[in-house]
Amino acid sequence: MAESARQSALKARNASRKLQALPTEERVAMLHRIADALVANEESIMAENSKVGQLGIRTCASRALLLPTFVNSSSASDWGHLLQESLYTIASLHMQDVEEAKGNISESLLQRLILKPQKIKQLADGIRAIAAEEEPIRRVLSRTEVAEGLVLEKQTAPIGVLLIIFEARPDALPQIAALALRSGNGLLLKGGKEASRSNAILHKTITDAIGSNLGPDLIHLITSRDEISDLLKLDDVIDLVIPRGGNALVSHIQQNTKIPVLGHADGICHVYVDQAADLDQAIEIVVDSKADYPAACNAVEKVLVHETLVGSGGLTKIQEALQEAGVQVHAGDKLKQLQPDSKLPAAPSQRHEYSSMDVTLEVVPDLAAAIDHIHANGSGHTETIVTEDSEAAEAFLRGVDSACVFHNASTRFSDGFRFGLGAEVGISTSRIHARGPVGVEGLLTTKWVMRGTGQVVAKDTGVAYTHKKQRLQ
Repeated sequence: MAESARQSALKARNASRKLQALPTEERVAMLHRIADALVANEESIMAENSKVGQLGIRTCASRALLLPTFVNSSSASDWGHLLQESLYTIASLHMQDVEEAKGNISESLLQRLILKPQKIKQLADGIRAIAAEEEPIRRVLSRTEVAEGLVLEKQTAPIGVLLIIFEARPDALPQIAALALRSGNGLLLKGGKEASRSNAILHKTITDAIGSNLGPDLIHLITSRDEISDLLKLDDVIDLVIPRGGNALVSHIQQNTKIPVLGHADGICHVYVDQAADLDQAIEIVVDSKADYPAACNAVEKVLVHETLVGSGGLTKIQEALQEAGVQVHAGDKLKQLQPDSKLPAAPSQRHEYSSMDVTLEVVPDLAAAIDHIHANGSGHTETIVTEDSEAAEAFLRGVDSACVFHNASTRFSDGFRFGLGAEVGISTSRIHARGPVGVEGLLTTKWVMRGTGQVVAKDTGVAYTHKKQRLQ
């Protein structure tokens, strides 16, 4: 598989160079033909029959770069309409996946697999939001006059070819596809076998909306597990891997590829209830952070409570509210020491991701201890403080070194759609490149573009350097 991909890559690279060398009028005519196919959806694409080498995708990414803004955005908008029009077909095939998966996968994976009608509408709305964004490609970030008549620009550019591997998350497919098209990236998608029907119909819906000029090569759905190990070896033709799944999946990918990996292995999120918290508000935030969608990576896994709330009864109220919501509360080490007769089961460890209707309740002496505890036992994903003390809130927001840090808000807000990004390819806890929910901007890198009038270096005697920063319009 790897060798055929490499051969396709060489052909695709050569074709891309020829494409860029064509006269302007020919490339414009080609863009109009592509735009007509995208808008009219003239040809249906059967993605499961597509046999595309990896860098066939890079060719289509190059074409996507040449498309005018209105074509890329109208394509994404078309997806939103087609998703809703295909609702019943998608739902029917999806329910077959769900029924077959019951009893064969964990409850947390099953919850991620379930795709409800309102979720499809939300996906469509998110895709329309992506379509409405300003053009992200070739955006000028800085402009400098290097010398008289010699101007240098720093512009945004696509990363290139992305490999996305996701477990039991059919809703991830249209989100990722829309973001890839908007950012001009080629895309390889590998979904879990438990969502094979859902992924296939969603993929077909999307590639039908794109059209035959781009769809089969630009967004390719991988169905064979054997292909993954080969793809992970192609560090010279795949630019970024984004795994969306559990710790085992992410760790396996990180250990078996030289390709840069963007994402997170764990989602161990915290809510710290300060001594100055509004208790009613704290209870609502804690319960929502866990019970709204317990299988999500942004669901709270540990609730830290200031020790003064033990004596005041606040901790008991928080515990009871969680239990009334159907959450199994586990006692942390400090809480077990303070309440040795408690019937609460002990937490499995200081650092544990349940991904279920379970949560750890723990006691800390103060704000500084809460921050230290989060740094020692968290995963750098999302943390929240609940307090009416503005100084404590600012200290928490400044002091906690996680991708997302909130004040008086549920951890469940850590999401690309809720952030207004339209969608996300995933949430990154990496410190390099993108961090937190990764939308269009996280799928871009930069390039330098220089325009001169015949200047030469000549051992730095050929020009008089001015290095003047120019104002962007």
